[in-house]
Amino acid sequence: MPFMKGKAPIRRTLQYLNAGQLMLKDKVKIFSVNYNTYGEHHEGARDFVFWNIPQIQYKNPKVQVVTFKNMTPSPFIRCYFENGKQMLIDIDSKNRQEILQHLTTVVGKSDETLKAEAKLAEKQDNPANFGVGCMKHCICEIPGQLPCPGVVPVPKHMRGKFKYQMKE
Repeated sequence: MPFMKGKAPIRRTLQYLNAGQLMLKDKVKIFSVNYNTYGEHHEGARDFVFWNIPQIQYKNPKVQVVTFKNMTPSPFIRCYFENGKQMLIDIDSKNRQEILQHLTTVVGKSDETLKAEAKLAEKQDNPANFGVGCMKHCICEIPGQLPCPGVVPVPKHMRGKFKYQMKE
């Protein structure tokens, strides 16, 4: 498999990308990380970018994720919101777990919100579903289907008992 080459190819697997824990709030539009590729106090930021940014990009497709390398003396994350405001988060000398935990509490969605969204996504009706609790109560309400057998009788050539009786 050609996609399993390079440094830590596990980062490109769907299982790994789905395991991401940070779902950003809907108000966040741009997520930028500023760090250096050298220096001891940038180690956590480098690890965060290497291991967690792919998950953040996968889990938040509507958020623009930007990384800036070697442009700052101390690492930080800046979040831009839809109303024009910004939030600056200091990640100097923190490891990647501490950064992820802090981001989850500050700009991440709460557990209640995530559960409510999962329930709503699960509940979304498929227009092809019918029956009790769905938008359509009977298949006859769906365009292109036969009328309801309770109202209009099905033609005899479509009924099994007449079709198989004629063969004898």
